[in-house]
Formats: sequence, structure tokens, C-alpha cells
Amino acid sequence: MTRSFMPEVATEEALQDLQLEGLKWTVTHAYGGSDFYRKRFDEAGVKPDDIRSLRDIKRLPFTTAKDLQEGYPFPLRSVPFTDIVRIHASSGTTGKRKVLCYTQKDIDDWGDFFARCYEMAGLSQEDRVQIAVGYGVWTAGVGFQLGCEKFGAMAIPAGPGNIDMQCMFLVDFQSTVLCCTASMGLLMAEEVEKRNIKDKINLKKVIFGSERSSEAMRKRIKELLGVEHIFDIPGMTELYGPGTGLDCVYHEGIHYWADYYILEILDPETLEQVQDGDVGEMVVTTLRKEGSPLIRYRTRDLTRIIPKRCSCGSVLPMHDALLGRSDDMFIIRGVNIYPSQVDTMLSNIPEAGSEYQIILDRKEDGKDYMSLKVERNKGQDPSRDGELKRNIEDEIKKQILVSGSVSIVDYGDLPRSDRKSKRVFDNREKKQRG
Repeated sequence: MTRSFMPEVATEEALQDLQLEGLKWTVTHAYGGSDFYRKRFDEAGVKPDDIRSLRDIKRLPFTTAKDLQEGYPFPLRSVPFTDIVRIHASSGTTGKRKVLCYTQKDIDDWGDFFARCYEMAGLSQEDRVQIAVGYGVWTAGVGFQLGCEKFGAMAIPAGPGNIDMQCMFLVDFQSTVLCCTASMGLLMAEEVEKRNIKDKINLKKVIFGSERSSEAMRKRIKELLGVEHIFDIPGMTELYGPGTGLDCVYHEGIHYWADYYILEILDPETLEQVQDGDVGEMVVTTLRKEGSPLIRYRTRDLTRIIPKRCSCGSVLPMHDALLGRSDDMFIIRGVNIYPSQVDTMLSNIPEAGSEYQIILDRKEDGKDYMSLKVERNKGQDPSRDGELKRNIEDEIKKQILVSGSVSIVDYGDLPRSDRKSKRVFDNREKKQRG
């Protein structure tokens, strides 16, 4: 029998006591070990002894991605270099990479709570886990593998891409779990159908990391692969890496590991706490992290707390699937739009596929225009494209409150990716630069 990786606390009160103990430790540890945090706390006029209750977290200053980039190469480091056994870095799409330091305890903790993800997804030591995410200085592949080995299932470290090899592994190794991005999941599902190997594989579950997915996309993947469950696994390099939560088999929300970090949901403009159930920015504070602790770190990810206990009975609270990032938002004609709004809208139109692109242009009249390319769902009649186009345009106007012209393309026309799919193409920026 495998050991359980679930928290030992059984009540919300005990969980809060654990959080307060962790918060006090983190603030003391960061103040004593990090020049950055000591200076920031002194500027805010707060000392470790001032933290007496969980409410006192509001007294602490925020940390941002900019702080990590400006502190390159070892920002937030709070232990001597001799205690650091590993570093990881973000993919570095803009500016300097965000580099985080790990002690051996940090690695052990990460392995434990990632193993909890597999436990919550209902895996056993009989499972064979095909890990089709990136390996290297970023945290994805090594995190999925670390948790899998700690849990005791068989890890198949396939890495991303190489669809021929992935399909061969599914058949030859009889993988029962596939870990990948949502875009890679769709690519694999369509490939399994194309190669007619569904009856030769043994997949039961898919775990998505690092990319939000629409209901339409998940439904399509479940149909094509014949899997029982698709799980969402959040995570980011700054907060150890992937594995910081998972939706259980009830899929009522993502349980997050409140015994390892405090999650605040704040209004991104006012930085005040929003009501439970309202959307805001995730702000995280670690409770045990030694190498690079996070204190009120602004993630830019948007979600909401789900203010109820899950049907599974776990004491671990839940947040909703990530709705996007505050910096993913684009503005068209004064309206703030997130790609997740388009995901949701298309998921409610059965004739529309899950794949789409949003194109933003600024025309000669100086006005901004939005157009969408949307795939027709598989098996739909192309002669009804006009009706589908009008339906989507009406829903855009009704739900998103702007006009957008829609063109319907064949199923499979839009590019598939083994990493993350690009959804928004903003040509307005290019024109301004040109």
C-alpha cells in the first residue's frame, strides 16, 4: 500500500493554525536570509514579530515578476549558496528569465505535494505515466517525473513533440496516464484517431498542465481517446513548479495545497480582497519554501475561490480553473476581453470546434476591428457555415459586447501544437511599431 500524501489536518481550523505557523516562519526566514526582503519589509515598516494572525498578511508588501527579473540571477534567495541543490527558471518569453533556488527540503516538499496530485487523481502504483511535457531548466518535465516516482507509479519521460514516438509509446508501453498541455492533448487525440489505434492503447486519464482548456476541447479529447477523466494541474516556476493543486474525480474545482501556500484573490486594480466567488488575481505566499520563498507574489493569473466543500470531503479548499492572465487581456473599442470568454462562448455552440484564432487590426479609419477564425466541428455540414457564422457573431455581440466578423474554416485547418496554442494575433502593435 502506498503512503498517503494528503494533509494530516482534518479541519479548516487546524489548516488555518498550520498556515499561521508557516506564515510566521516564512516572514522570519525571509527577513533574516534575504537582503531583498529585509529592505522591502523595512520600507513597509513591518517586522516579523508584527505577524500575529493570518489577517496580518495584509501588512506585508507585494512581490512581482519584475522583482525577480531585476534581482537576476538569484532573486529572493534566502539561504546560503551551499544549501542550494538546484535552480529552475521560467521559459523567459519576455526579458530575463525568472530564476528560483531550491534546497533539498524544497525538492522533497515539491515531490510530496506533486505525488498528492497523482493520489487525488486516483492513480495507483500499477499506473504507467507518459510525461509529454518539456524537460530542461524549466520545471515541467522534472516536476511531473519527481512526483510520479515519489508516488510509486511508472514514469515514462517522453518529453514534448515527436508524435510518432508518443503514439508508439502509448501502444507499446500501454501507458494509462498522459501528462501534457491541452494543445498537445488535442494533437495526440486527433493523431490516435487518424492512425486508428484507439483500441490498441490503454489510456484512462489525461492530466493537463500549464494551459487553460475549453469545455469543447476537453469533450473532444475524451471522445477521441476514450478516457474517463481529464484533470487540470496548475503551477508555475515561482511556486515550486507544476503540481500545486488538482481537481479531484468530482471536477468541482481545483483543490489547492493550502498547507504549502496561502492563496489570496485580489482585485488587480485596487489590490483589495474580492468576495469569495468573485474573479480576481491569484496572490501567493509560501509557507515552507526555503530557497526562494514567495511573499504576496502577484501571479497575474485570474480565478475565483469556490466557497464550498467539495463532494469528495477534502479539507483542501478549491479555486476555479484559471480564467486567463490579467496581462492576457486585450482591449477592443474600450471593452476588456479575455480569450477565456471566447472559449466559453464557443463551448456552448455544438457546431463550432474548439480551435479558434482572434485577429485584431487597426484600419485606415483609425478604428480597431476584431475578426475570428473558427473551426467547424468535425462532421458538421459545410453548407450551414453561413448560419454558424451568424450564430457566433450574434453570441460575440451579446456576451462580449463588441462586434467581431467570423470566418468558418474546415476542421483541422488551424495549427495544432505540442506546447501551447497561440490564440490572439494583435496586428495593431506591429502597425504602431512600423
